[in-house]
Amino acid sequence: MGKSQQSLAFHPLAQINLMKKDLKTYLKEWLSKAFNLSVLEKKRMAWVDYLRGIAILLVVYRHVLLGLQRSNMEVPSSLVYANMIFFSFRMPLFFILSGIFINGSLKKRSLGQIVYTKFENLLYPYLVWAFIQVTLQILLSKYTNSDRTLRDYAFILYQPRALDQFWYLPALFNTTIIYLLVKTKLHPPAWTQLLLGIILYFLSPHLDAISMLSDWMEFYIFFALGDTISTFFLKESTQKFLQKPLTLVWVTPIFILTQIYYLSRPVVTQGEFLAIALIGCFSMFVLAFRMQEWGFFPFLRVLGFHSLFIYVMHVIIAAFVRAFLVRVVGLHQPVILLLCGITAGVIIPVIVYNLLIKDNIGWFLFTPKRTTKEKKTKTPTATA
Repeated sequence: MGKSQQSLAFHPLAQINLMKKDLKTYLKEWLSKAFNLSVLEKKRMAWVDYLRGIAILLVVYRHVLLGLQRSNMEVPSSLVYANMIFFSFRMPLFFILSGIFINGSLKKRSLGQIVYTKFENLLYPYLVWAFIQVTLQILLSKYTNSDRTLRDYAFILYQPRALDQFWYLPALFNTTIIYLLVKTKLHPPAWTQLLLGIILYFLSPHLDAISMLSDWMEFYIFFALGDTISTFFLKESTQKFLQKPLTLVWVTPIFILTQIYYLSRPVVTQGEFLAIALIGCFSMFVLAFRMQEWGFFPFLRVLGFHSLFIYVMHVIIAAFVRAFLVRVVGLHQPVILLLCGITAGVIIPVIVYNLLIKDNIGWFLFTPKRTTKEKKTKTPTATA
């Protein structure tokens, strides 16, 4: 190296530029790892991640909003109405999506393998995180808006509806296992599963004292519908139809009209709610396909891929953020608190999982058996 090159290498500006370059490279690598951005490069059905992303955002929105209301904050009525709209279809989306892919799972795995996979992906995280959340709510009762006692641990076994967001995981587990047992042992025609789903749906309110039973009964119809339409739905011609801009154009006013009807009624019947939910779900499917075509907001796909981890952690994180902003910062603006809670509720769980849990010290929080790095990484979602 010549003198001019040596002097350039030790020049303060050159060193600063080199440090900036190294910092930029480090930040890029950190962000890629923290958010697992490699999922955007994999050959995946983008519409699935978009759909999960939409659903999990709506779930987080609801629970952050409820947290503000339980803290006796006056929330604008428009935000409450928005929550009511989203309520009609956000959870049925997950069940329909799970049903669409259950037949593919049966072709690749035995019944026993699927049962264990569902236990590992759904029931195990439920048991672990429900225990963690209840424990934190008891220990930090002076700083939270929850009123937990030791009795709430028993709810984990029979009344998950009393445990904030956690009911969905055992509900999907029970729905999947019971549906698979009926499908593989009795081999009924598809219409029989749909009829059974409708019967269970209308019976479910009579057993809501034990939500471990009533929840899977209520959502069995959506899972059965997903499996029934899967062959038709996954056809290229069907997906081309869903991707067309014109499809979104004519679906949107129907969606709006049904939601106006839903909001205008003080009470809707079970049958009306079922119809409104199905129209909302179909509308979200169409939107997800259009987003895939547009390539719009790809980070939503990242959230969709990590939906399970967001689901179990977001209430804890949103509660901590709300308490900090209110008690320490002195912030009492509900809209700002809502936005901060939603942002933290979807971002922090993704970072925590990828940096501290996956292949790291916290592996046991989501799986009873540590997976070696050599093994192929599975899709960490409740609908895999």
